[in-house]
Amino acid sequence: MKNNGISSFDESVVDPGFSILRLKNDSEEVLNKKYPVSLEFIQFHFCLKGQTNFTFNEGNYTFQVLEDHSMLLYNPQKSLPIEVELAPDTWMVSVLISITKFHSLFSSDADHISFLSPDNNSKKYYDNLPFSSSIAVVLSQILQAKVHDSMKSLYFKGKVYELLCLYFNKNEDPSIEQCPFLVDEENVQKIRKAKKIILDKMSDPPSLEQLAIEVELSLKKLKDGFKQIYGDTVFAYLLDHKMDEARKMLDSRKYNVNEVSLKLGYSTASHFIAAFKKKYGTTPKKYIGSVS
Repeated sequence: MKNNGISSFDESVVDPGFSILRLKNDSEEVLNKKYPVSLEFIQFHFCLKGQTNFTFNEGNYTFQVLEDHSMLLYNPQKSLPIEVELAPDTWMVSVLISITKFHSLFSSDADHISFLSPDNNSKKYYDNLPFSSSIAVVLSQILQAKVHDSMKSLYFKGKVYELLCLYFNKNEDPSIEQCPFLVDEENVQKIRKAKKIILDKMSDPPSLEQLAIEVELSLKKLKDGFKQIYGDTVFAYLLDHKMDEARKMLDSRKYNVNEVSLKLGYSTASHFIAAFKKKYGTTPKKYIGSVS
């Protein structure tokens, strides 16, 4: 994944005529990305967090895909190259699949997918809808994937097939056996509330037990659900956020090491220095010197 420390872009070919794009903008600036797409491809765009703004037809047509929403786009008469603007703190997954490959994935009785019918497959199609919590879990797994290069294609193939099955399964029971926690959409909102609480109180976060009480979940549901949605434990996620904030504060040159340590809630500067070195492989002081 191409990465400049605050944004990243990765393209993985699942099969001929079938690719997945992973985009992260963890910066405080807007990120613009362009990608060529020929007219025989169907596009699926999923915004896991933040907000994306798409532009087509040389800027004459724009629309938003908001957090927890997806867009399906297909126009067999006109190529629609991707030109997207990612707001700060935005994550997006896009799936590009040729119409021929797409047809081969479905059985002949998939009549609830309207544009698979012979009457419709030459017409343009557009859909912009919120997606389910089970789709959010798969998107998070795709974005957070840490697999060896030799396994990447197989891993993404399985995950993208799962994603498309969930997307088109109109009678969806959100994968109860695989993910019992996420049967209730309300639970997902509680997990998102838990994330907001720990980030708002990152210098003095509540314990897991206190957090579970505050969001009205059992401790097990909080731990299991948080990892499924965000790909990490509660405090590992918080530590990553703290280290990212530390790097931004050091980059700004407004704070010294001790001040950053205090703002992030560390009892001693040595604890902060150890955490920073474990994350970035260097001490805060050396980091400041390296970017000056």
